[in-house]
Amino acid sequence: MRDLRPFFAPRSVAVVGAGERATSSGGAVLKNLGASGFAGRIVPINPKGGVIQGNPARTSLRALDTPADLAVIVVPPPAIPDVVRDAAASGHTHLLILPGGFAEAGEEGRRRDAEVRGLAAAHGLTVAGPNCAGIIGPGFAATFLRDLPMGGGAALISQSGALAEEAIAASRARHIPLGTVVSVGNAMQLGVDDYLAYLGDDPAVTSVLLYVEGIEDARRFRGIARKVAAKKPVVGLFGGRTLEGGRAAAAHTGATANSDTAIEAFAEDCGIVRVESMRRLMLAAKGFGRFPQGFGRRVLLLSNSGGPGVLATDRAAVEGLDLVALPERLSGVLRQRLPAEASVANPLDLLADAREERFSETLASSLVETEAFDAILMIHVVPFMVDAGPVIQALAPLCRDAKLPILHSMMGTLVERQAWFATMEDAGVPMFEDAEAMAECAGLLARYPAARARALAGGDGPPALKGR
Repeated sequence: MRDLRPFFAPRSVAVVGAGERATSSGGAVLKNLGASGFAGRIVPINPKGGVIQGNPARTSLRALDTPADLAVIVVPPPAIPDVVRDAAASGHTHLLILPGGFAEAGEEGRRRDAEVRGLAAAHGLTVAGPNCAGIIGPGFAATFLRDLPMGGGAALISQSGALAEEAIAASRARHIPLGTVVSVGNAMQLGVDDYLAYLGDDPAVTSVLLYVEGIEDARRFRGIARKVAAKKPVVGLFGGRTLEGGRAAAAHTGATANSDTAIEAFAEDCGIVRVESMRRLMLAAKGFGRFPQGFGRRVLLLSNSGGPGVLATDRAAVEGLDLVALPERLSGVLRQRLPAEASVANPLDLLADAREERFSETLASSLVETEAFDAILMIHVVPFMVDAGPVIQALAPLCRDAKLPILHSMMGTLVERQAWFATMEDAGVPMFEDAEAMAECAGLLARYPAARARALAGGDGPPALKGR
């Protein structure tokens, strides 16, 4: 196993091809290093020298007195082999190569690929990339992507730079605690399994998300995935699950096509919680970011509107959740406290005119039933006649101290959405604008205990997935 710490927590970074303009690749990497709060030494490398974005530059890697922990290379492809030679000659051992122009770029690219591989092997170098968007970790970002993720315990390993950028945007827009992002690229030396092994051992990473089109060594990947999934959720989105998608994946990454059945069997064998879309991958990231060990299938659906409650119930059933009957004690309490028109069942319907007292009393009574439910899903439709602010202020303290996992959705015209969502998220509650999406998220969380059990059980049969 290679030492990957310099790619995630370096003490010093040299940026070969650094520039002043933030719109250039080298300039963007420098800017993002600063924006991430990187506290180590930053050394721009540019033949002109001088000062670049406030950092004294050097003319080459050979000009450094002490090798940097990580050298990020963003020069044009034809110049990269010479930079790798400079790295080897100056004691730089960990290289992150962002540009393409290698095995994916015809005969010339294949020659360049072979040359860099030979240099790496001869000098004991560890190479990430090439043809990737970079690596982002807590307090560190060697990337030219436009933005940085929100931060948190979720990590994404992606064979697509574009989807990595989409995940970053989603983390900002939907309060998804994504803190680590790896763009794998061509995987000259380091593949998905290498990064998965490293992040699986990182205690700061609470869940690992994967976007995978092809796996080099399915048996090795399975062994690593099982080890990680036994400790923390591994959620996998596998591209190329249709005949047409398989052809597209082969053109993109050189992946070997696999049927949807084979992918499903492989994910199950690995202990991976499989999703079929980027949307569901982000739902899983949001849920596991708050509840990294998932929870059981018994849920209470608490709503103040019938229609959304019905749709959420349908989705919960499809996801395999169990809307168990209310305990007699809880039913008795709620029949005394709720209007006669309210539905005292699961789902609970508090009626549209429910204010803070009705919401908070119902939630408080339900939270006592820790043996009956594994989680509580709340639907809060905001009608014109009820001010939602006091409802949120009443619910947040209860949620903060709750012994049961709680997910909450708000629907309607949310005039103070940002403030309401922030209050509940600060209380530890994942927030949604769609009750069905909330139920989907809960369903994904409820799949992890079984996936973890499969990872622990193991098995030595041949992997169902064909490698490249």
